[in-house]
Amino acid sequence: MRPAARAFALAAAMLVAACESVAPYQRGHLARPDMALEPSAAASALEKTFASKEAASGAGSVGGGGCGCR
Repeated sequence: MRPAARAFALAAAMLVAACESVAPYQRGHLARPDMALEPSAAASALEKTFASKEAASGAGSVGGGGCGCR
């Protein structure tokens, strides 16, 4: 079997194995606001406050401070 075909078969097997159905009682846990892909309005407001008070953007999500260190 060629290496490219072997890699494709492995990737396809991993993608199929990663699929799992979610039970109705588990959906509430996955629907929590902190599990969202996009930040909530409260997180955006907090980020804006950190950026204005720290004089650095991104101070609420990554390490560092007003000096610009990360």
